Amino acid sequence: MAVSAKVYGQCLAKALNKEINWSSDTIKVMLCTSSYTPDQDAHVYKSSVTNEVTGTGYTAGGVTLASKTANYNSGTNTISFSAANAVWTTSTITARYAVIYDSTGVDATSALIAYVDFGADVISSGGSFTITWDAAGIFTIQAA
Repeated sequence: MAVSAKVYGQCLAKALNKEINWSSDTIKVMLCTSSYTPDQDAHVYKSSVTNEVTGTGYTAGGVTLASKTANYNSGTNTISFSAANAVWTTSTITARYAVIYDSTGVDATSALIAYVDFGADVISSGGSFTITWDAAGIFTIQAA
């Protein structure tokens, strides 16, 4: 299964304007169905995200990421953003996308950070739905 992570276009600007603080803010990941069509340019806040999954063991808005880190690699001029794996235990859900956002409690001000395309629907049926983040990071930003 091809999995890819992409940063929303306004993410870096939102971080530099202090709307996103990876270390101290409540960063969440929510799941969406294949009916959601990510738009890196037009989608800026959680209010733009549609077709969030529903199902047993899933709470609207997703789960809060724990153990978040941001690390700079001077050899590659890359910043990697990592967190503990996201888990929905005893769940019955079908998801195609994971959307990472800075949760303010208000959808219209919760800035989008990145999304992950699983490449196909991923299904849990009465078991754990786990997103195992890449060892290199959930996503990376490279200075040119």
